[in-house]
Amino acid sequence: MTPFHLALPVHDLAAARSFYAGLLACPVGREADRWIDFDFFGHQLSVHLVDAAQELIPRNEVDGEQVPTRHFGAVLSVDQWKQLRERLLTSGQSFLIEPQVRFEGEPGEQYTMFLPDPSGNALEFKAFADPAQLFATA
Repeated sequence: MTPFHLALPVHDLAAARSFYAGLLACPVGREADRWIDFDFFGHQLSVHLVDAAQELIPRNEVDGEQVPTRHFGAVLSVDQWKQLRERLLTSGQSFLIEPQVRFEGEPGEQYTMFLPDPSGNALEFKAFADPAQLFATA
């Protein structure tokens, strides 16, 4: 799979470094005064310092939860997802949507959790017991 590149606005580079490099264990790449690149599970994530606060993110209902419509994340193995969940719970990290199984017993059944970064960007981490279900429709 070819890595993607995503750039996000943040209001505090030190807090972003602590969250992505510390809590999520994403290695730091290149950086400058107003941006930092991270190895986000094999993909390039660039955070850029902005001076204005972000607006609230609208939400849509998905399987009974209010999911932030603008979010990003990574699809992990079930073991990686469980390890990350435990690290986040142990750290006291707050969640937008608590760790859970979504679409249980349906095509696309998945482990999922949503959390905010320190600048309010919404992240989702998910895993599939059957990775072939990633794009399942029925």
